[in-house]
Amino acid sequence: MSLLRDHAELAIFLCIAGGYLVGKLHLGPIKLGGICGTLIVALLIGTQHVKVDNDVKVVFFALFIFSLGYMAGPQFFANLNKRSLRFLVLCLIEMVSVLAIAFFLAKAFKLDLGTASGILAGAATESAVVGTATEAIGNVPGLSSQQITQYQNNVATGYTVCYFFGLITIVLLTSQIYPLLLRINLRDECAKIARSMRGSSDAIASGEVVAAPALVGRTFQVSQAAGKTVAAIESDLNDDVSVESVRRVGAPDLTVDSDLVLQSGDTLLLVGERTAEIKADSVIGPEVAGDPESQSRVATKQVTLTQKEVDGKTLEQMQDEYGALRGSGVYVTELIRSTDQHLPVTPATVLRRGDIVTLVGARAAIDRLIKKIGVTVTSNATDYIYLGLGIVVGSLIGQLSVKLGDVPLSLGTGGGCLVSGLIFGWFRSRTQVIGAYPPQAATTLKDLGLSIFIACTGLAAGPEALPMLKQHGLLLPLAGIGMVLIPATISLIVGRRLLKIQDPILLGAIAGQQCSTPAITSLTQTADSSVPMLGYTITYALSNFLLPLTGPILVAMLVAAK
Repeated sequence: MSLLRDHAELAIFLCIAGGYLVGKLHLGPIKLGGICGTLIVALLIGTQHVKVDNDVKVVFFALFIFSLGYMAGPQFFANLNKRSLRFLVLCLIEMVSVLAIAFFLAKAFKLDLGTASGILAGAATESAVVGTATEAIGNVPGLSSQQITQYQNNVATGYTVCYFFGLITIVLLTSQIYPLLLRINLRDECAKIARSMRGSSDAIASGEVVAAPALVGRTFQVSQAAGKTVAAIESDLNDDVSVESVRRVGAPDLTVDSDLVLQSGDTLLLVGERTAEIKADSVIGPEVAGDPESQSRVATKQVTLTQKEVDGKTLEQMQDEYGALRGSGVYVTELIRSTDQHLPVTPATVLRRGDIVTLVGARAAIDRLIKKIGVTVTSNATDYIYLGLGIVVGSLIGQLSVKLGDVPLSLGTGGGCLVSGLIFGWFRSRTQVIGAYPPQAATTLKDLGLSIFIACTGLAAGPEALPMLKQHGLLLPLAGIGMVLIPATISLIVGRRLLKIQDPILLGAIAGQQCSTPAITSLTQTADSSVPMLGYTITYALSNFLLPLTGPILVAMLVAAK
């Protein structure tokens, strides 16, 4: 252990490696995840009094929280509208509930600032609260350096225990217990919603592809369609297919356009929806085996939606407005929100600026469509000028303070970088000219920043963890369960009876109000559908901003109440 004491970098990365290994372990449907695993390992190694400079923790937390805000920014601002108001209610229920419960527990059991903040952070399963609360404790006037260190260490220990029980609770509530109480079959309910949206209810897991894809290319020989134009054929098939190539004996360089008149014996390559092509033989003629020379290449491009005319429209509305999505063989095959949230691709799915859609079809038609709706996603290197400036602005915002009574209240570096990340991410989604921060890079730096911050926090708290657990006994586990159960149940009742949110979408929203990725993963797997993601994405974006603010707010409330 002396080696780890002398070389803190070894201890940090050992915590991360060991923690992510622990995080892979399953307890039934529950998986702790790498962050909680890292904190557990860090607390164990920290018992050997391994020291890490505090500035390391601050730097990596700033990097994490800015990246988190950057990724959530486009959807956060997109959801500040009347349509999303009912989902904002759920996030406010979560925020007010956890603050009230944590404050009550602190006063009833005479908990210190750190323990109360750790309970809030862990039960809310929001790792960012650890950083914002820790920083707020460091700014409390009148505390000695020893008290600050003690309270900050208690944040980590309280978080670890409450996170474990809070995570189990939210996963079981959303995927198992609430469906039983509501007397619904998740799969059936999701299928009903998907059918009402005229889309597929099946969820595709990572590494899987559909055995019978909706978008196909098939070859037909003209017989009864002789004398018709290409446009007429596409119209007869409801514009759900496009004629990509026409081969005619004696005319090898035939150009396909809408006015081309077909002749008997022509061979057509149709690209479009499988359901439309099944009946194409009754309109065109018999299906025939294609040959390499008759094949047309299809392009695939990811596009970020940047035009305000697209925001708020459904896929069906966009399809009706932009002809390329019907008559020119361009199809939407995937929809991603907030860089990693895959939404169901159905006609009724609502689009937001900043969403990433995958377009498949003829390259020229795709390029024409892109000019109208957004820009192509490129693998640009990270714009470090934009990234560095964003964190600088966030740090400066964090230095601003207002007084709550006699207590100075500020966002701190964490809250400031979260706000700047939201703004910088939102601005990037609107322009796409500057500020490249590819999703893979943002996700990597976000996870690495949080992992190193959590490792440093756990190492510092290690020596005090066991005495604290002995002191509080069952309080921490019960607090972790109660602080999830109460706001989630209130949201379930309010969401169902007052806000009239459909059950699967409501359950996804409850997982999102707690920013719980394990919960939505378990829920979508249980439902065998991505429909719950429709609620999750909204509350997840809003709570990613609101919950980190609860750390400094709780600290200020407790200080003011003394």
